[in-house]
Amino acid sequence: MKVGICTLGCKVNAYESEYIAQCFKNRGYTIGDFNDICDVYVINTCAVTNTSDVKSKKMIRRAIRQNSAACVVAVGCFMQANQDYHELGLDIVLGNKDKSQIVDLVEEYFRQQKEIKKFYQDFDESFENMAITTFEGRSRAFVKIQDGCENFCSYCIIPYVRGKCRSKAKDIVLKEIDDLVMKGYQEIVLTGIHTGNYGVDLNLNFASLLQDIVKIKNLKRLRISSIEITELTDEVLKIIRDNPVIVDHLHIPLQAGSDAILKAMNRKYDLSYFYDKIQKIRAIRPDISITTDVIVGFPGEDDVMFQDTINTVKKMAFSKIHVFPYSIRTGTTAATMPNQIDNNTKKDRARKLLDVSRQLEIDYFEKFKNKTIEVLVETTKDGFGYGHSGNYLSVKILGNPSVHSIVKVMITDIKYPYLIGYVNEKVLI
Repeated sequence: MKVGICTLGCKVNAYESEYIAQCFKNRGYTIGDFNDICDVYVINTCAVTNTSDVKSKKMIRRAIRQNSAACVVAVGCFMQANQDYHELGLDIVLGNKDKSQIVDLVEEYFRQQKEIKKFYQDFDESFENMAITTFEGRSRAFVKIQDGCENFCSYCIIPYVRGKCRSKAKDIVLKEIDDLVMKGYQEIVLTGIHTGNYGVDLNLNFASLLQDIVKIKNLKRLRISSIEITELTDEVLKIIRDNPVIVDHLHIPLQAGSDAILKAMNRKYDLSYFYDKIQKIRAIRPDISITTDVIVGFPGEDDVMFQDTINTVKKMAFSKIHVFPYSIRTGTTAATMPNQIDNNTKKDRARKLLDVSRQLEIDYFEKFKNKTIEVLVETTKDGFGYGHSGNYLSVKILGNPSVHSIVKVMITDIKYPYLIGYVNEKVLI
């Protein structure tokens, strides 16, 4: 039987979908393209924005249209947030629990020919373990270390659809990473819903996990997918300072460049705190790439506040900004706030901030022109290699460097969104 899997949203969803695919393959199924005629379709949905909702519905309907006889499975955040959503032709519906049991549920469906729908009022406090043994065709491997969030930012639905913070046991994390490194993966990416809050349920903290991970033999690169500014403690910063295996890149969500909006968002810092911590980071890693998320058009954001955001991101000198127009999420505090911003204004502000982001990105690129950087080669095409540096710069490499190797590349030119260069010296295999 052939299975098509569609993944929407975050890196945690991507990890879970990879695990689901592995489970199907281990049971003898073939993984096909989602656009193929398949016997089983799995849609791992997202609910973080209005656009995510629309995409989730669209992909569910596409699967049903492609093969009305297939078993169509919809799981994840959109389903958890919309438990009364009903699309004729859905056969299995799950929220954010029991994803690891999907193969069993599909086989139960084929035996019984009855719809399966499973939701939980509360997530239990145990982490649903998933361990991926191989990421086919990839140079980097993701490791999900944590799930859930209890920050309750006023705009965010995720705490309601992902539940309490739950952490993977440290020994399991370390073994999973060690196994992946032994298989030759050059880079490990730590991911979670609230990654930096790892261990809160285990009487541990993120620093203690990092300290053990960096000791793993033959680990060449370690990347943190995203972390809150408040979780970059002195202890974490010391580990980053002392361990070059941790890459020169941190993704730290800002969300707004106005203290008034940050307070309305129920964020846990102000701009002064954020800026001071960024300065501490750059003191120990001068060339680090710091990327961020910013929401525009949050309720009450006027033109002056938006200009404050533009001024703030320039002052912070981010190397890239992921821009999100605010989306009303039913059930959140912000959904009922006065002074909601119209869609045209949100689109206009998003466009302006993206223009700023592009310029900041180019400014950061310029630092590396005529310099040699290490690049993990991920693919080759038409006589070029493509990959990312430790600080997550996209690099186009002349020639055909070996895929999955880390090479030294002399940067000679910038053609956005790429740095262009040639292999100077191979440094790692």
